[in-house]
Amino acid sequence: MAAKQVPTQSSGSEGDTQLTVEQRKQKRMLSNRESARRSRLRKQKHLDELLTQVTQLKTENTQIAKRVEFTTQHFLNVNSQNTILRTQVMELTERLHSLNSMLEFVEFGGHATEFSETPGPLMKPWQLQCPSQPIMVDMFPC
Repeated sequence: MAAKQVPTQSSGSEGDTQLTVEQRKQKRMLSNRESARRSRLRKQKHLDELLTQVTQLKTENTQIAKRVEFTTQHFLNVNSQNTILRTQVMELTERLHSLNSMLEFVEFGGHATEFSETPGPLMKPWQLQCPSQPIMVDMFPC
């Protein structure tokens, strides 16, 4: 977009000076336009990079959220199983204490009584006629 130059009717040196001022003005205007264009391109490139980064971070965030959900679910399952096992340990410990108490009761003065002489199922607890019942644990206490 070159500006139309209008010839002036002044002396030669004044005309040359006017022409060089006008040329410099045009050159500066073109330089400013090119600089602004480069600045807009840099700004657009930076914006595109930021949008790409946003997309990548959203994807990464989704993946992390899925891993957290999986890990939380796994923790809840393991914690539930752990609670069941602790309850079973407590019940088995109580049974063991009970059996030890029975054995102490049967012993007299350090001598064990013959189990075959003692009638009844209590002397052979492993042969009790009790149905096997699973140990139930309240999984969701109120």
